[in-house]
Amino acid sequence: MDAEMDEAMRTHLPVSFGKQSMPQHRSSSVHLTTRRTLESANNPSSSSAAIAVAKSSWVDEPTKHNPTAVDFEENAIGPLLPLPSVTGRHEAVYDDVRALIGPPLPPQSSSKKFDEEEEDEEIIGPPRPPQLSSDDGSDSDLDDLPLEDKLRIPLSNEIVLKGHSRIVSALAVDHSGSRVLSGSYDYTVRMYDFQGMTSKLQSFRQLEPFEGHQVRSISWSPTSDKFLCVTGSAQAKIYDRDGLTLGEFIKGDMYIRDLKNTKGHISGLTGGEWNPKSKETILTSSEDGSLRVWDVNDFKCQKQVIKPKLARPMRVPVTACAWDHEGKRIVGAVGDGSIQLWSMKSVWGSRPDIHVERAHTDDVSGLKFSVDGLILLSRSMDSTLKVWDLRQMRNPIKIFDNIPNHYAQTNAAFSPDEQLIFTGTSVEKEDTTGGMLCFYHRRKLELVSRIGISPHQSVVRCSWHPKINQVFVTVGDKKEGGTHILYDPSMSQRGALVCVARAARKKSVDDFDAQPIVHNPHALPLFRDQPSRKRQREKILKDPMKSHKPELPVNGPGFGGRVGATKGSLLTQYLMKQGGLIKETWMEEDPREAILKYADAAAKDPKFIAPAYAETQPKPVFAESDSDEEQK
Repeated sequence: MDAEMDEAMRTHLPVSFGKQSMPQHRSSSVHLTTRRTLESANNPSSSSAAIAVAKSSWVDEPTKHNPTAVDFEENAIGPLLPLPSVTGRHEAVYDDVRALIGPPLPPQSSSKKFDEEEEDEEIIGPPRPPQLSSDDGSDSDLDDLPLEDKLRIPLSNEIVLKGHSRIVSALAVDHSGSRVLSGSYDYTVRMYDFQGMTSKLQSFRQLEPFEGHQVRSISWSPTSDKFLCVTGSAQAKIYDRDGLTLGEFIKGDMYIRDLKNTKGHISGLTGGEWNPKSKETILTSSEDGSLRVWDVNDFKCQKQVIKPKLARPMRVPVTACAWDHEGKRIVGAVGDGSIQLWSMKSVWGSRPDIHVERAHTDDVSGLKFSVDGLILLSRSMDSTLKVWDLRQMRNPIKIFDNIPNHYAQTNAAFSPDEQLIFTGTSVEKEDTTGGMLCFYHRRKLELVSRIGISPHQSVVRCSWHPKINQVFVTVGDKKEGGTHILYDPSMSQRGALVCVARAARKKSVDDFDAQPIVHNPHALPLFRDQPSRKRQREKILKDPMKSHKPELPVNGPGFGGRVGATKGSLLTQYLMKQGGLIKETWMEEDPREAILKYADAAAKDPKFIAPAYAETQPKPVFAESDSDEEQK
């Protein structure tokens, strides 16, 4: 009886007191919504609004026409759908969550088996604390991985950071992998924070660095407390981590012919990058044909002006620039197709240490040094990617062609272990492949994989973050732009995994916001605008009197100098003339005869002048002619 009463009381009392914990979602179910599958690729609208699902994933099948492709069927874990031919690229969908490219995972070590045996035994005391990854910026977690595991590309899952209305042309991820910056042709920069972002994937701040100018480059400082923003204007800006403006570099005098005498750029910027080792030095390139090294603490003048070597003394734009990993060398691409490299010394000028003429047939859109400083990548708008050995720069060691590029910000990058080289492709007319991400082996210099990112949008910027092991790709077109983040839950850390598993906060009673009723005085009938008078104005314009239409010129005879139906007379006169009561014959008569016909009447009955002078006026006497004398 007492047990029944206790059970009845428990139903009316809470199980625990204090703040109720949020229900935790299983990570496997959360990441299934972001998995790259065939169904979500063909119908992206079917996914939830909070998470943008990937479009598709294409892999080339190794055939006789493409001997450089890797046989992925042997390296995949789990059953794999049959791979298509080279001509028709389709999706490669794995039943396992992880999509593997490269050799399979190594077998479990003896230490791992020993840990599993310990788990089966009864644990005495508190559990061991979880192992936390180091935040010192080192790549120790990647160094511990075997070589086979390093070649795997995290692409099983994908999310999309949306918000731009044009193609995303600039991308920067801070060194900890917690904050992402994206710049676009819509003149704005959006800031995303993984720690504070929910599954809605919304940016926490939007900036417009320079009104009416495209964003062309974004770069974080080595300490990730500031970032450089380069737009189409002649002045670069520095912002802090939260998006507040710290300063703007000065613009040079455009009327000075020698660029070394100007304090800043005089034309639009094309690129810029922060020195990877010095938090006070940045590099910018411009359409005025110069590269400039700036000090962040002095916005009024640059530290050094670099004028590339040219065949003729003229202004040729510098299309791209980059630092090496140690921050001691500068490379720039000139509009004449040449690539020039300078070493920073105590005393150095504009003469390049390495000068490669006609490196590309079109503008170079991206340059990238390897960490060891031996390899240089150059991406160009001539649809090629060239790999250069800095010890022998006469000819490239490899040329990857047939990689379309229509944007001046398309780059090339290395994987964290620098075993792979990857770049994006642009969408061409009458092309069904879409924007892709192409991976090449650095040592073998052959194609490893082509991954489809978007079926209708071009791929511009790409980056593989070494700490969180996630691939960032920017895409877009004239209507929309976004940043795709590829990751693998089994390989990646933090980053996209943090925000995807965080549900949006539900609205509570405290969030109630009363919407006040605003009475606008101009909404009242007394203050309303007058209705449209378009028809009334058109009617007035047709009336020559109201519209004050000018009189037309006179052509031919008329009455009073005017020609018309009434001949310039009144209506009564016009009717009398038409009835024959008034006859006008003066146009047919001789003026002299018309006057003389009144001579007799005037002599007989004078009315005006003659009666007034009749009494005083002498009578005129006319001499009579003598006909006889005239005859003599």
